Amino acid sequence: MPAMPEPTPVIAVHPITLSAPDRGDDLHLRVSAPITGHDLPVIVFSHGFGQSATSYAPLVDFWASHGFVVIQPTHLDSRKLSLPPDDPRTPLIWRIRVDDLKRSLDQLDRLESSVPGLAGRLDPTRIAVAGHSWGAQTASTLLGARVLDADGNPGEDLSDPRIKAGVLLAVTGRGGTDLSPFAAEHFPFMSPSFAEMTAPALVVAGDHDDSPLSVRGPDWFTDAYHLSPGSKTLLTLYGAEHSLGGISAYEAKETTDESPERVAVIQRLTWAYLRDTLDLKDATWPAPVESTLGRLDSK
Repeated sequence: MPAMPEPTPVIAVHPITLSAPDRGDDLHLRVSAPITGHDLPVIVFSHGFGQSATSYAPLVDFWASHGFVVIQPTHLDSRKLSLPPDDPRTPLIWRIRVDDLKRSLDQLDRLESSVPGLAGRLDPTRIAVAGHSWGAQTASTLLGARVLDADGNPGEDLSDPRIKAGVLLAVTGRGGTDLSPFAAEHFPFMSPSFAEMTAPALVVAGDHDDSPLSVRGPDWFTDAYHLSPGSKTLLTLYGAEHSLGGISAYEAKETTDESPERVAVIQRLTWAYLRDTLDLKDATWPAPVESTLGRLDSK
């Protein structure tokens, strides 16, 4: 494991509201930041289905206490919003999710000024994107992945040049015949092409993550690594299921594979990877992984 600095106390502000008339509901966000430090790198984080800006505390608390500013929008699919299935926005939520992340970055100055003591302490040239599950697919589009249309053609390029690196946690794989019948019917947007995802990324997958969304099995969650060009790293966690040991919340009921040791690996390796990829060379990377917990592959 990389040598870790001592954690710094964190200030978090929630909700911060950004006007979004074209969205139908204003965008609510949480911003977490260390109380000290300057030229702080930024992570914009996309939550999984049903979660919210207050989810993923095990990761967000760690990142913020070790030098990152973390921005978490609440997407329209959050259980907190209870959007009905027949809402006309439902078929386009995947696209609105991407806009949520971009809107957050578009108003970075507003977010910075909303957190006491944070003004002037961000480094807008060092921004990363991260996400879990559906949030990882959302994050991947900012790295260059595209959603295929019904004919298999890549859709609009939604990549964002402000994003320098990404962390994709349990990111969904290819669509088409790899999807289960349920997923094909209800989630037609779950058909990414990673051929254009050129930005650096760390893909984190559990080798026991057997999703009902795919007929393939756990290797489905490694497609973003194997099918994308450029510099990529894959962290495979042994015995991990979709919650990857419990990253969505402390003592979360949906965690089926609770493992503080596994969460600690994700915390430290994602921190070291992003510090290194954003050219903050004080981190030890590549970091060793205890052989009983997982392995790292890079290309």
